Amino acid sequence: MKRRLATIAAVLVTLTASVLTFVTPAYAATGLHVSGRNIVEANGSTFIMRGINHMHTWYAGQTGSFADMKAAGANTVRVVLSGGRWTANTAADVTNVINLCKANRLICVLENHDTTGYGEDSAAYSLDQAVDYWVGLKSVLTGQENHVVINIGNEPIGNTNAGQWTAATVAAIQKMRSNGFEHLLMVDGPNWGQDWQYTMRDNAQTVLDADPLDNTVLSIHMYAVFNTAASIRNYLDVFQNNNWPLVIGEFGWQFASGEVDDQTLMAEAQARGIGYLGWSWAGNTDPILDMTDGFDATSLTTWGERIVNGPNGLKATSREATIFGGVQPSSPTPSSPTPLSPSPSPSTSTGACTADYTITGQWQGGFQGDVKITVGSAAIRNWTVTWTYADGQTVSNAWGATVTSSGATVTARNAAWNGALAAGASTNFGFLGSWTGANGVPTVTCAAG
Repeated sequence: MKRRLATIAAVLVTLTASVLTFVTPAYAATGLHVSGRNIVEANGSTFIMRGINHMHTWYAGQTGSFADMKAAGANTVRVVLSGGRWTANTAADVTNVINLCKANRLICVLENHDTTGYGEDSAAYSLDQAVDYWVGLKSVLTGQENHVVINIGNEPIGNTNAGQWTAATVAAIQKMRSNGFEHLLMVDGPNWGQDWQYTMRDNAQTVLDADPLDNTVLSIHMYAVFNTAASIRNYLDVFQNNNWPLVIGEFGWQFASGEVDDQTLMAEAQARGIGYLGWSWAGNTDPILDMTDGFDATSLTTWGERIVNGPNGLKATSREATIFGGVQPSSPTPSSPTPLSPSPSPSTSTGACTADYTITGQWQGGFQGDVKITVGSAAIRNWTVTWTYADGQTVSNAWGATVTSSGATVTARNAAWNGALAAGASTNFGFLGSWTGANGVPTVTCAAG
């Protein structure tokens, strides 16, 4: 792939009479902007997005969802809009969306969904057309730089000729700036957002340099391509090592078993100070991506529990923007996880591996667990972990292993990608379960082949 380095004029620093005089920063000083690889507010406070995607363009009547997403711990909502591929969202509607965000103390990421899959989906709009939509809304967007991020176009290139993304994105950024927009801009990667051909990764500097205000953040969408811890870490490492601003603009749980290592994703985002925005609150044709049942905030799905109440989820890590006062999340409701000190299980071993069972989060009637498998002095090809519950607990979902139950006995076998382990190596799998009355930690046995 080509990697073209573009140059822009450097900020002039002049020394006059031994006094350093700096050129005024190029970014919109009154709004959200990029500083290094971070997003910061006008007052210089770092802002890390912890939020939820909301399919407003198809569910415009679900205005109560903004308050519900805030109550779930979000500090940001990414709002799906359309300029005409679907029913167009008018200036009046967008104004109402912005007001809903502000009323609920949420930073508002507005995205144009018309561009999804351009080059592969014949119905998709170009990024240039997306910019025209934003230009048509300029009167209601100007002055909202403290509260609004403009995501120029959702997943703007499909898998066909992904290389066109660089020039199209550069042109879109420059057209936004030439039309007077000073907002923080967000740009999605190609390959339906997943950048599996690494076009965005390999041309990131070119795109960032194209913005005369130095106020663009890149956005990766992590789904099936990012189904292992290594794939997530390797991608994020490149951006961190190059000091490039990045957010995880979309990610989900699973379309099928073994897809999307959401637990690693959220943990890595938290450790690196990267924003994330989960897809989505409700309304998907595949309901496994819904966080709620039918927009009912009192009925979280498995995915909803993981992102709202998980150990690196919204309630544990979200911090409100200082423009709203910087209020921390409210005290957990009864359905929120109880903070727990790690409670590892007693473990037994065949000599080839050991396993440690830990409850990582617990709420009324439910809990999340983690099992760490550690190899002994010789490499193994596969592993099987078993335990028996004494208190009537059950396992409902698992990731990183195939888990089956027979009465109170639970058996977990490695996934295809984490069975072969070197001497001394370790791996983890996680699960969600239910409990009533007690949730004692069982003794776990590990066997290897």
